[in-house]
Amino acid sequence: MTERVDPFAGVGGPPAFATRPRKEKPFANDALERIAEKHNFPSREARKAPTTQKRKPRTYRTGRNCNLNLKATSETIERYHKLAEERGVTNARLLELALDALEKAEPTAN
Repeated sequence: MTERVDPFAGVGGPPAFATRPRKEKPFANDALERIAEKHNFPSREARKAPTTQKRKPRTYRTGRNCNLNLKATSETIERYHKLAEERGVTNARLLELALDALEKAEPTAN
């Protein structure tokens, strides 16, 4: 009883899991291509790479690599984005400008 039982021992003839011989295609490749072209069937081949070059990504190296997450009312957020849009600056630059203006207007109280 130290040997394992062969589960396929009783199966006679050719192996049950043998592969079948490959059949020939019922149609020739050129006939299939004509039919596909006639019925506007798309090819499954990979598309050709576009000839135009990709545009260079607009990446700004500003040194800003930390997040500042604040909760505010929707009105405050709208005002903030409106000011940034009017001045044509990024949100981070608008914050820098606002902090600079606040420091100039109010001296720090100790």
